Amino acid sequence: MKKVVVLSGAGISAESGLKTFRDANGLWEGHDVMAVASPEGWQKNQDLVLHFYNERRRQLKTVTPNAAHSALVDLEKQYEVSIITQNVDDLHERAGSSSVIHLHGELLKARSSVDENIVLNWDTDICTGDLCEKNSQLRPHIVWFGEQVPLLETAAHLVSQADIIIIVGTSMQVYPAAGLIDYAKNSALIYFIDPNPALKSKQNLHVIPEKASIALPKLVDELISN
Repeated sequence: MKKVVVLSGAGISAESGLKTFRDANGLWEGHDVMAVASPEGWQKNQDLVLHFYNERRRQLKTVTPNAAHSALVDLEKQYEVSIITQNVDDLHERAGSSSVIHLHGELLKARSSVDENIVLNWDTDICTGDLCEKNSQLRPHIVWFGEQVPLLETAAHLVSQADIIIIVGTSMQVYPAAGLIDYAKNSALIYFIDPNPALKSKQNLHVIPEKASIALPKLVDELISN
């Protein structure tokens, strides 16, 4: 069975109505990114950080997977599919995808602020005073700026084994995730789905300038029929 790796980003979730974190001014919902997504921001104002991610978690519960998410589930009928996502939502899982790696963490989990190995499922607000087993404040299970991306090595290995790579919902301009494409073997077919693609088509790279919910179902139908 051929192996497909999907590199997904905010664009695929945006089509479900989920707000993307960062806007054109580099602000996240009106906040400076470093105030709500860095260890320094956490140390300075824990209440602000908790509020920010509590709002994101509440919004996540109001949206559902779209046709792009569903298409990737269909692809599993004939391919071994691994999804490597920069998204922190659970829309891939809710759609039914069986193998999802979250590079930047997960909104529906909390972790200890003193031991990153203590991770809990958490679908409600994280509040001041919610403590881990080591009696330390719980924080969002999100990889913040300046923190290591623990699953990057696993993701790179998957990309290196892929026969087909689908890039969807991400411009592949932000590192370290953007560097994953460098691990692709020379024979891998690469499909880049983006309404305003930053990459240009070249050998083995096929650019599809459409939004995910339109292009991905068509591409999956084509791959399945082949």
